[in-house]
Amino acid sequence: MPIRARRTLMPSRALAIAAAAALMPALFPSPGAQAAPPARESTPVYSYADAVRESVWVDTGLDGDRDGRTDRVAVDIVRPREAAQRGRKVPVIMDASPYYSCCGRGNESQKKTYDANGDPVGFPLYYDNYFVPRGYAYAAVDLAGTNRSDGCDDVGGRSDVQSAKAVVDWLNGRARGYTTRTGTARARATGWSTGDTGMIGKSWDGTVANGVAATGVEGLKTVVPIGAISSWYDYYFARGAPLYDSGPDRLADLVNSPDARARCGHVQRRLADGAPRTGDWTPLWEERNHVKDAHKVKASVFVVHGQQDLNVRAKHFGQWWDALARHGVERRIWLSQTGHVDPFDFRRAEWVRTLHRWFDHYLLGHDNGVDREPVAAVERAPDRWTTDRAWPPRATATTTLRPGTGTAPGVGTLGVAPARPGATETFTDDPGLGELDWAAEVDTSNPAKAGFVTRPLSRDLRLAGSSTVTVTATPTTTSAHLTAVLVDLGPDTIRDYGAPGEGITTLTERTCWGASTTGDSACYKETAARTTDVAFTVLSRGWADLGTWADERRGRPLTPGRAHTIRVDLAATDHVVPAGHRLALIIGGTDRYLIDPPATQPTLTLDLTRTSARLPLVGGTPAFLRATSGTAHPAAPRSAPPAGVTAPRPAATIPGGSTR
Repeated sequence: MPIRARRTLMPSRALAIAAAAALMPALFPSPGAQAAPPARESTPVYSYADAVRESVWVDTGLDGDRDGRTDRVAVDIVRPREAAQRGRKVPVIMDASPYYSCCGRGNESQKKTYDANGDPVGFPLYYDNYFVPRGYAYAAVDLAGTNRSDGCDDVGGRSDVQSAKAVVDWLNGRARGYTTRTGTARARATGWSTGDTGMIGKSWDGTVANGVAATGVEGLKTVVPIGAISSWYDYYFARGAPLYDSGPDRLADLVNSPDARARCGHVQRRLADGAPRTGDWTPLWEERNHVKDAHKVKASVFVVHGQQDLNVRAKHFGQWWDALARHGVERRIWLSQTGHVDPFDFRRAEWVRTLHRWFDHYLLGHDNGVDREPVAAVERAPDRWTTDRAWPPRATATTTLRPGTGTAPGVGTLGVAPARPGATETFTDDPGLGELDWAAEVDTSNPAKAGFVTRPLSRDLRLAGSSTVTVTATPTTTSAHLTAVLVDLGPDTIRDYGAPGEGITTLTERTCWGASTTGDSACYKETAARTTDVAFTVLSRGWADLGTWADERRGRPLTPGRAHTIRVDLAATDHVVPAGHRLALIIGGTDRYLIDPPATQPTLTLDLTRTSARLPLVGGTPAFLRATSGTAHPAAPRSAPPAGVTAPRPAATIPGGSTR
């Protein structure tokens, strides 16, 4: 449970005595005493105030900045002093980040702080405050080129991954560490660390955790990626369609230290040259694709993602989860209604409790049952969660739905029956409109979209997993971008993911999660769900450059007047369309704020007989048929619709956005 901000801290001597008392039965068992039952939960028996705080520089074996010596990355560590004094080794929780000096971490943008001697004082986030008293070490790693590390940040490439992997190797005695950035005095972790490591982090930090796990490094026992990237190409492009107007070189310039900026121009050039704005897949993207290496993952994986994350979009968790599943990786997932938000800020008490048990099991070996709990937790409405033993649920089956023409242009039907031969719909790309505009006018003719809608449902219909839409379109110009979205048409109250906070409101009251010192508080501002009433909900989206129709890794000019068939991958989702609502598939061109427009403004004619959607429906086709037959619930009233979700703001090109 949280401790209110006025909490009085236990004196360090009392904590030390408590720690000793906790160890006494194991160290000096009484004659004839029965063995104590296995521990099920770590408790705060160590002094946070007296903890060892130190900095170590670990050799990565790379020379990214070309200065003639291998790069060393800075690792700031806090660990229980009493455990070291008694020869007890502890596991390590690690957050490797590029943000510790440039941008900060968490909802309050905390940065690392140091004393006059350069020794670490303040560690961002609560992991150190909460877990160090419970018998863990915490390590905050500066990626190469950032803060106090050598080298150059290469935005998800070999240097990023090696920055953290080398630290795991050092914790296990396989890499060299030093007490200073340039000196020769060695620092060793094998005297105090078990080598067992858990990596955690949001956004870029979680992406590094995915990358290190995908190396299969020994000693990494679990990773907790929160809103994390699984393939850097998919952060910048969606099958050739640009999601941002810049590339990874801009990110490197943001996070690199002043020294690194001065010496890393060659890396900047390599990033710019290797990530052309054409959207073509290059060797640079292949190096930064962790999905292809999911078979190497040995650690358990606890995925957390906002289903309305428009920064690190939901495709990332879907393809990573599916790849891990194919290779039998032990895993768990939380899916919220938020945007790019940490679970500490949308489900705080339950998150801390769950994470505590997760690390206790995978790093301390406690048999606490966390590995036997439901695999998935999904936020159905603000602060209302459900669970599943498997995800997607075992009853989920791919169902093919097909569009058909309706009573007016651009207003069609959606069902299992194929369209009549020769059926078409036509729209013209309008870069000034997007998914919210299309959905608001789904039942009216709009020249910028083609909409296809089921009848009102007679029972709930659940989608769980990733969808694809196959589109056959004939363009009038040599370039075209496509958007496909799935929409729940009906009133609801949801988190306002497009507003500042992306679904949360930050309050003034603070609660404390662990022990504090003068330089490092465990107390954080509370949050509450920021909600809005809507007339519809966009539940999944996907984009593509039609020029990649023949080769998804390379675009080419289109032939005007010729039909081209392409698959659009939609983001993974878990959403229940309630009885009385309708499910819609909308196909349009440029999705305002979410993709950049093509070089031309095409009109596209859809061949409906060769256009379809494959959706992961719980219960499969029979569930869809049951939901769209029988007596339908009354359709939602159409007069005076709610204002709806805030229009998505153009996302900053930084995996962390406004709530890093």
